[in-house]
Amino acid sequence: MPPGAEAVVGKSFRFVSLILAALSLLTATPLAADEIRSPSLTALRVDWRAALDQFRTEVNSRPPIAGDFIFAPRRSVPRYDPRAMPALVQLNAVSSQFFTGIARSSVPVLLPFDAAAYLEAQRNRAPGTLALSRYQADFNPVDMFDAGPSGYSASFSLEPGAGDGMPSRVYTRPVEVQITGSALVYDVADPAGGKGEQVKPLAATYPDLRRFIREGYVRYAFTRFGVAYVVSIQCLDSIAKPRRLACKEAYPVAERFLKGLRIAGGQRMRPLTDMASSIIDRPSARSPDFTYRPSGDIIPNTGYRNKAGHPDVMAYAQIRFPLEKAPAFVRSQSYGKRDKSDGPTAYPWRDNFCESRSFEVWQCGGGYGHQGEDIRAAECPPPGEGHEPCDRKQRGVVAVRDAIVIRGAKDQAATLEVNSRTEHIRFRYMHMNPQALTADGMLNGRIVTEGEKIGVVSNYLDHPAGTSMHLHFDVQVFTRDGWIWVSPYVTLVSAYERLIHARGREVGPEIAGTPQPVAHALPEDVIKPDLREGSSGEEN
Repeated sequence: MPPGAEAVVGKSFRFVSLILAALSLLTATPLAADEIRSPSLTALRVDWRAALDQFRTEVNSRPPIAGDFIFAPRRSVPRYDPRAMPALVQLNAVSSQFFTGIARSSVPVLLPFDAAAYLEAQRNRAPGTLALSRYQADFNPVDMFDAGPSGYSASFSLEPGAGDGMPSRVYTRPVEVQITGSALVYDVADPAGGKGEQVKPLAATYPDLRRFIREGYVRYAFTRFGVAYVVSIQCLDSIAKPRRLACKEAYPVAERFLKGLRIAGGQRMRPLTDMASSIIDRPSARSPDFTYRPSGDIIPNTGYRNKAGHPDVMAYAQIRFPLEKAPAFVRSQSYGKRDKSDGPTAYPWRDNFCESRSFEVWQCGGGYGHQGEDIRAAECPPPGEGHEPCDRKQRGVVAVRDAIVIRGAKDQAATLEVNSRTEHIRFRYMHMNPQALTADGMLNGRIVTEGEKIGVVSNYLDHPAGTSMHLHFDVQVFTRDGWIWVSPYVTLVSAYERLIHARGREVGPEIAGTPQPVAHALPEDVIKPDLREGSSGEEN
């Protein structure tokens, strides 16, 4: 073969391959416009060797505590002896006394808890040295700790007046600090992601630390041992208010928290794997009734500063629909009177994720939005005519997945967190009565199962009768910027199709403006709506 001929043949082959690939795309069946996709996730590789080396260093370099020389004279050999018991076994044995299930975390659990010092004190049995408060950098654990195959989440609080060097202002209530470490991060289209400023006093300890304010929290994101960690405090990006921190006031609290972080536990597990986005299977049968408008098609001029909605074709999880029975309707409860279709309990569904609110939602064009979707149950049918008794105040709300509950006793919202080898995601429910939730034990740490009834559709909005009778439902996924709101609209479309065992039909504006039929010809789990209902409640 003449010199250079091999390169020419190679280029020709690649050119022919590109032509054939282009032809195959032209002849392939195009995807339908309403196809639903799953999200893609990146699995991070955990460097447990580096984590254990750091823990051994913490144990062996720690200064002595009071009582060391009385109860255990110092030896010339290191105080941590891996031959006696594996490091992680010792570590988890100590920490699990205070953080239940810590060994379930697949990533090194960083907490403001000096487990190495506590382990030494426990070994020496020094009197007066086992008080937990001595080892927590002035932070108190909140009853929220969840560890699992994708990582962990925890909350701590700093009491008013606690901690040397804190701001002179006396906080009226404890400052809550949240931390999540995850080996799974969602690959979300996010132009605002990855930004932030360096914190110079912490640069030596956390070289890639970023501080930024996002969606109502000041956040500190960093990577350690290959894992993505985010520390956050809810705050106002403005001047302080009597019962709310300004973000600048939160800085020293978060930075004290970061300085106090130590390895507290975790467990080596089989590495997680990346997951690529794929098309989700949907029922083959077509619903005669269920129609929905496209994702992002909010009511005109209802977005922040009249911005449009946020189109998103992702079903972020395969969930059970959050209302117990069909029919149900995703419709605006604040701007329903601007919608020319047939009232709040009618098809087609309409997205309201980016409707104007005072809440930051960086997925929305104007940076502010609704955070989730309003879901309304059908009205009760008229009495008689063979209908089963119906109480509009007892429309069941159910758990969308097997999950752990995140909720304090006074919180209006109830959040379910899924922490598995394939997901790290949160689902939040709002407007159910908090007193009823507390009475039913819907509190931090409770485990619920998919389909379990967790409450009823209500109208609570910081006070009874505060809004229309509906459920607010939203979704957060974990990214390198921490937990962010994503549109749950298509996730709900997919879930509703599984509930009614039939596929819906996406309709355009010219069709959606025509009143649609609302009665299902399907299952026993369907309640027929009251066709006389045409009013729309307002949500603050």
